[in-house]
Amino acid sequence: MELEKSDKIIRALRKIRPNASFSVSETYSSLTWHDGGGVEGENQNKPTEQEFNDVVLAFNTEWDSQEYARDRKAEYDALNQFEMQYDDEEDGTTTWKDAIVAIKTKWPKDNSGPVE
Repeated sequence: MELEKSDKIIRALRKIRPNASFSVSETYSSLTWHDGGGVEGENQNKPTEQEFNDVVLAFNTEWDSQEYARDRKAEYDALNQFEMQYDDEEDGTTTWKDAIVAIKTKWPKDNSGPVE
């Protein structure tokens, strides 16, 4: 799953201002802060441009580092894992474990996949 740039920015801002009301497209200059909102004592003021840039960069770095996990999940979800595990137990096979190892090999944690 790939997110649009604006969706990444929204998720990033929610990390530092979870209850704020705002709209944004792709840059700080497009950020419209609707209100302070939030729970008493919670900072919901518009972030500075530096805060904005820092949180967007941190979010993008974290997002990119987890690409392998999203790729793996898509393939894990395609497996009928419970049935595979049951069949392996009944048949004395390792089909499920083999499938999991193949997915992990295809999508290594260093995001160098797919490895065929």
